[in-house]
Amino acid sequence: MKKEYLIYKLSEEIKKSCHIPHDAFQKYGVKRGLRNEDGSGVLVGLTNIGNVVGYERDNDGSLQPCPGRLYYRGYELDDLVTPLLKEKRFGFEEIAYLLLSGNLPDSENLQMFQDLINENMPLDHRTIVHLVDLEGSNIMNILARCVMEMYTFDPSPEDISRDNLIRQAIELIAKFPTIVAYAYNIYRHSVQGRSLHIRHPREKKTIAENFLFMLKHENYTELDARMLDLLLIIQAEHGGGNNSTFTVRVTSSTRTDTYSSIAAGIGSLKGPLHGGANIKVMDMFSHLKNNISDWTDTDELDSYLYKILNKKVYDKSGLIYGIGHAVYTMSDPRAVELKRLAGELAKEKEREKEYEFLKFIEQESIKCISSFRKTQKPICANLDFYSGFIYDMIGLPAEIYTPIFAMARIVGWMAHRIEELNFDDRRIIRPAYKNTQDSKAYKSIKDR
Repeated sequence: MKKEYLIYKLSEEIKKSCHIPHDAFQKYGVKRGLRNEDGSGVLVGLTNIGNVVGYERDNDGSLQPCPGRLYYRGYELDDLVTPLLKEKRFGFEEIAYLLLSGNLPDSENLQMFQDLINENMPLDHRTIVHLVDLEGSNIMNILARCVMEMYTFDPSPEDISRDNLIRQAIELIAKFPTIVAYAYNIYRHSVQGRSLHIRHPREKKTIAENFLFMLKHENYTELDARMLDLLLIIQAEHGGGNNSTFTVRVTSSTRTDTYSSIAAGIGSLKGPLHGGANIKVMDMFSHLKNNISDWTDTDELDSYLYKILNKKVYDKSGLIYGIGHAVYTMSDPRAVELKRLAGELAKEKEREKEYEFLKFIEQESIKCISSFRKTQKPICANLDFYSGFIYDMIGLPAEIYTPIFAMARIVGWMAHRIEELNFDDRRIIRPAYKNTQDSKAYKSIKDR
């Protein structure tokens, strides 16, 4: 009982010592969560890689909502995705080249880049053996541990020259899908008692195709692979201010090795307020499918959504997952693209009824949240609202939703790490915290 009592006592003391009055942040001019009072982000750096636009400023400096836009190296996301859809071709490797280099590749350079990716997809046999030993249900933790292990196999792990950083970037982009696919197959074998399959990636196949092959053998369609490819593109980059990319930039500014920095980014992305949100959306969607009898009845759905907001049903958090974003106001361009993709895939999978219900939930959730919060500020669905549904239609398990996000975002992480380490005037990122604790006089242990 002494152990339990001590834990309880420490917990109660921590509760008191961690308390800081809410008005103290305003008193000292501290930007909570690095957010300004108007909701905009505090500028902490400059980048040429990605640009997230969710609002515009008037001449007086006030924010005005606008349709969301996302740019990769100056190219608007829709301008990159639309030709791929029209031509029905894969493009994740092309976008990876763009984000790393700053330029779209010609056919020859793209082929060489794709060949390099293919060459680097197989894992060292020692990593495969280690993956079997790491059996567990959390693939993100396994991914982070495998990344740290890659340090030991790298002949120049501490070298931060441009050439070495590009080599490391290519190897990480290539190996993430293999690690995730193998880790899930091992999990399925150890936890669910299924057969263990270790399928080697195939030559002349894209990352999306190889990932589905390693995970599902031939049990996928061309449309499945193209949808996954587009999902990877849409999740590859989101500016330097998102939590995991900022984590990579902060750690990179110390000049630590690539593997330590990327492992930190994985830890950040894992959180349910960041990359883990799409799992909550799908869980909520399943709950609503089971609790709403008429999927077209506005009154029934609205009544239940208000119960969610009032913390009476579902997980009683008061949150409708997948709705709202820190930057986007009128629309999230990623959600707009995914909504279109989900509709195309739902037709092939004969799941149009679920798709229409998900769109209905989006529509009514925005209305109910605005009414509940009594706000006129535009609210939109975010990336996570449709991504989980697409994963589910492709036949991918929830355990790898967030790892797939990492498979995509490794491109943006490495692009930002390379940029951070190649500024002309590099400085360690070291913000300040205001201490609000009063001074105390020391008491000897016998007087306490």
